[in-house]
Amino acid sequence: MTIQAVTIQARTTRLPEPPDLLAEAGDDGLLFRDEHGGLAGRGVAMRIELPDGLSDPERFAQVTEILRAIPTRDPIGRPGTGPVAIGALAFDPSVPGHLVVPAVVYGRAGDEGWVTKISGSSPPAAVRGGEPPDEFSLTPTMTHAEWRDLVAETVAVLERGEMAKVVLARRIDIAANRPFVVSDVLERLVALYPSCSVFSIDGFLGASPELLIARRGDRVESHPLAGTVARSGDAHGDEELVARLMSSAKNRREHQVVVDTITSGLAPYCDHLDVPAEPSVMGLRNVSHLATHITGRLIAGKLGERPPSALELVAAIHPTPAVGGNPAEAAVRYLQKVEGFDRGPYTGPVGWMDARGDGTWMLGIRCGEVAGATARIYAGNGIVAGSDPVDELAETQLKLQALLAALVRP
Repeated sequence: MTIQAVTIQARTTRLPEPPDLLAEAGDDGLLFRDEHGGLAGRGVAMRIELPDGLSDPERFAQVTEILRAIPTRDPIGRPGTGPVAIGALAFDPSVPGHLVVPAVVYGRAGDEGWVTKISGSSPPAAVRGGEPPDEFSLTPTMTHAEWRDLVAETVAVLERGEMAKVVLARRIDIAANRPFVVSDVLERLVALYPSCSVFSIDGFLGASPELLIARRGDRVESHPLAGTVARSGDAHGDEELVARLMSSAKNRREHQVVVDTITSGLAPYCDHLDVPAEPSVMGLRNVSHLATHITGRLIAGKLGERPPSALELVAAIHPTPAVGGNPAEAAVRYLQKVEGFDRGPYTGPVGWMDARGDGTWMLGIRCGEVAGATARIYAGNGIVAGSDPVDELAETQLKLQALLAALVRP
C-alpha cells in the first residue's frame, strides 16, 4: 500500500438543508446513494493504492490509519463525516485497486446534511452531459446457445462434486450514437430502484440491492441475496411465485450456502451473531430474491483498540458464494477459465469507509461500465446441481433489465 505524505486538512460543516446528492455528483463525480442518504464526492485530495487488492486483509487496518492521520475538524462525528475513502474494487481479490479521498464530500442521512472539504484542493464544478443517445446496438459476449451450453457443462462439473456452486455471468456490450449522460442514467436508476444503493465510481455505475458489509461502531450487518424468481406484476400471481421460491429446494440450498459462508467468515470477529433460521423475500421491480439479514456485535481489539474496520470485514468474506461460488478459490479459477471476459469491478465491493472504520460496502451487481458512447452491462446467477440452462438464461435476462431500462432509451 502506498500513500502520499499527509499535508492536507479536513473540515466538516453541517448544512442547513440536506444536499441533492445526484446534483452534487453530476456526470463525473463519485456517488453512493440509498433511500436513507449517502455521499457524493468531487475531486481527488488523496489516492490510496492497494497493490495487493483484497488478498491481504491486515493491510486494510492501514486505510483507517491513513484517514485518521489527516488533521480533521468534525463537530458532527457520525458515520460518513470527516475524510472518507470511496472505491470500487475488483471481483478477483488479488487484482490491485485503489480508493479515492475526494476533495469535497457532500453527505446526507435522513434530514441531516453536511459537507467535508479538504484544504488545498479545488474540486471542479459538477458537470452534466449534452444530448443523450437515441440509437443503440447490443452485442453479447456469448450467444444464448453458447451460454446455455456453458450452464449445462457447469452443472456436470458440480454434479461430479468438484464444487458446490458457481455463479456464471453474462456481459452485453452496448454501442450508442452519442455519449451516455451519466447523470440521466443515475436519475433513472434512483426512480426505478428506490430501495437499492445507486453508485457511480469512475464510470462503474449501478443500483445494487445486496449489502455486503455495513459497520457502525461495534455493529456489523450483511444482507446476502441468493435465489431468484420473476415478478409478474399481478399481486396474486406474485404471491404464488414467492411461495414457489420459498419452497424451492434448489433456491433454498443455493441461499443457505451463501449465508453459511458469510456467517463463518464473520464469526471470528464477533462475540454475537444473529442469523435468522429462515430467509425472507426481497421484492424489487422485476424480480424477488431470498434474503437473510445477518447482524452481529464486533469484538474490540487488544488494549482497547477499535474493532475491525468495514474494509477488513469485506476482505474476510469476499468473494462470497453469492457472486463467486463455493469453494471460493476453485470457483474464481473456474470462472476466469470459462466466462470469456475479465469481470473487473463487476461483483466486487463498492462503497466507502471513514476514519472511524465505519462504512458501507455493497456488491457491484445490477451494474455496468460506461465510457463515452459505449457501455458494458453484466448479470449472473448461481448454478448448482440440478440447475436448468433455459431457466438460468431467463434469469440473467431479467437482471440485465436493471441497467438496460436506464441506459437504452429509444
